[in-house]
Amino acid sequence: MKGTDDEHRFVSEGVTAVSIAEHETEQLPLKSLLEAGVHFGHQTKRWNPKMRPYIFGERNGIHIIDLRQTARLLAEAEAFARDLAARGGLFVFVGTKKQAQEIIRSEAERCGMYSVTERWLGGTLTNFTTIRQRLRYMVQLEEEVRSPTFAVLPKKEQMRKLRELSKLQRTLGGLRGLTRLPDALYVVDPKREAIAVAEARRLGIPIIAMVDTNCDPDVIDYVIPANDDAIRSIRLITSRIADAILAGRTQFESAVGVPAEAYPEEEFAPSYELFDEEYVELQEELDEEVEEEEHDSLEARLPKHKY
Repeated sequence: MKGTDDEHRFVSEGVTAVSIAEHETEQLPLKSLLEAGVHFGHQTKRWNPKMRPYIFGERNGIHIIDLRQTARLLAEAEAFARDLAARGGLFVFVGTKKQAQEIIRSEAERCGMYSVTERWLGGTLTNFTTIRQRLRYMVQLEEEVRSPTFAVLPKKEQMRKLRELSKLQRTLGGLRGLTRLPDALYVVDPKREAIAVAEARRLGIPIIAMVDTNCDPDVIDYVIPANDDAIRSIRLITSRIADAILAGRTQFESAVGVPAEAYPEEEFAPSYELFDEEYVELQEELDEEVEEEEHDSLEARLPKHKY
């Protein structure tokens, strides 16, 4: 589900909205939430009092999340996600903590959406024009690296470009193809992703988030009270949101006649590991050249003795 050229236009107009009430989402069994450890909050001393309504109790100094509310609110978030996707909405999944990165990346790709798994760049939403220019530059740089003329460049210039490309792919690779502002964010740990949340709120972009007991639920539109540190918990909740988006995309693509399939594989995968081998080889060659240059320079500075 790739974006249109109008960066300031949100959900497509003219497509019949799918009522949330018409497509109720079945709640996830409490047993599944329990087995994934969704109910474990943070230490009681680290809590945010605004999370009191979502807390069941306390055990051994740890807050226990009320899973009945988690199941209900997750169902509401899924219904919203499906409804928005059914109207052509675009989502950006955000999760930069180590245990969330791979899950966020893979689930976003699975449902054809976008992701940020490295540091959130300030202005990603509020200065999207610049971000879009950087995305275009990343694609141009990839094409340049793959072209025959790249091999004839000086080794140092090759290294500079590969290093720049690697950084761009690492920070912006998950946003490849995004040409307009997203219609919603899905966030794991809104306290950690405070900048992303603030930018979305400033622009009126709805936020779905896994909210642990140390977070402020007031800044989130669709709160999902859940353990945002355990891998199983993150995977369970994130996969449910991705499933809801896929269901909505199927409805949207059927309505507009677009094949209901995940976005096509691109010639350049959105991975910062794409050119790692070339990078290493060039680095080794460059190191050898630098050593030779330093050796020659040292010899030139040595006093010449006449015998």
